[in-house]
Amino acid sequence: MTANSERFFKPTKTTAHKKASETNLVAWRIIDQETTAREKKTDKLRTLRLTNEMASPTPLPKRK
Repeated sequence: MTANSERFFKPTKTTAHKKASETNLVAWRIIDQETTAREKKTDKLRTLRLTNEMASPTPLPKRK
């Protein structure tokens, strides 16, 4: 194979279906990353809340 300017500099045309598919794939990757980050943050906050509750339990309300 010989290297020529047409092969390297001429972009190939993509179909609308291919563009939509690629956009969909990228969008789902972003959504998955955000979901993972949200779940990680939730687990961290839950752990901190539970350790805080165990360290200082709330007193029971006084009966009247």
